[in-house]
Amino acid sequence: MKHKDINCDNCFISKSSVFTVLTDEEKNIIRQNHSCTHYKKGEIIYKEGDKPTGLICLSDGKVKIYKEGVGGREQIVRMAKPVGFIGYRALFANENYIASALAIEDSTVCNIDKKILFEMIHRNTEFASNIIKSLATELGFSNNRTVTLTQKHIRGRLAESLLFLMDTYGFEEDGKTIRVYLSREDIANLSNMTTSNAIRTLSTFASENIISLDGRKISILDVRALGKVSEMG
Repeated sequence: MKHKDINCDNCFISKSSVFTVLTDEEKNIIRQNHSCTHYKKGEIIYKEGDKPTGLICLSDGKVKIYKEGVGGREQIVRMAKPVGFIGYRALFANENYIASALAIEDSTVCNIDKKILFEMIHRNTEFASNIIKSLATELGFSNNRTVTLTQKHIRGRLAESLLFLMDTYGFEEDGKTIRVYLSREDIANLSNMTTSNAIRTLSTFASENIISLDGRKISILDVRALGKVSEMG
């Protein structure tokens, strides 16, 4: 974890950032009241039970948000990409984090002071609306994932996870390799299944020419077929 010589302006200048509706003066106030931190792959950004100190924005990299279940088994509840927020539910609910966040590749995050953030929300209604929209979108996603993980069979759950990763991170330049490289265990934890089941199901998808596997690289060969598997559940 490193604090010096790091730039996380991406959180403020990205077209998809909620901060684009702030005035130049308001943006400067936030810039003066935030810290920027770099995390190496595998480092914890925050742990379940910690108290939020501000709004965390992922400026660069990829992050998984997960909970530890029975026997220490992880359940991945979210995957974040730039310039998304992480841990903001706990911040706005004035609660401790109910999950942990870990960098799955080298990542840069900025932490915006809680007091300043709420001042901006009170003085800029459009900014407040953007925050509410982000919360509502995340709630909708969580509701859909709950249905997926509880009602679909193993094939449907894994297909849904691969489509989710594809939609979240996109493809490499070849137009088929998902731009995130997860361990088989992480894929299993994202799909609410055992690692052995994830390995077998991935191999089955590969034998059906729906995907191809190269270590941690997963390429989608037939998006339509993968979508049908997901829909059938």
